Amino acid sequence: MALDASERIIIETRVASKAPSPTTSYILWLFIGIFSGHRFYLRRPGTAILQILSYSILIGFFWWIVDAFLINGMIQKRRDEIRHRLMTEALARGAYAPIEPRLT
Repeated sequence: MALDASERIIIETRVASKAPSPTTSYILWLFIGIFSGHRFYLRRPGTAILQILSYSILIGFFWWIVDAFLINGMIQKRRDEIRHRLMTEALARGAYAPIEPRLT
């Protein structure tokens, strides 16, 4: 069963509101990137901790610079994860069930 246009619009609106902000991500990267704040914000705690630990052998500083180029991809991946979860929930409810906001 496919989603109709109004359900897809609702899902895209919810994805936009729940997805991480590129501006916030880059601000966190710039000001508290040494503490991997941007990675925690983008829900990547495992690599955030690994990055913090790698500063002691100087790899973390190079990783921090590379992250400036990886942030957009991480944001897009997070949006795709949110979209997939919302579409799965909508399809599980059926095409005619109303979509109610979830407090998550």
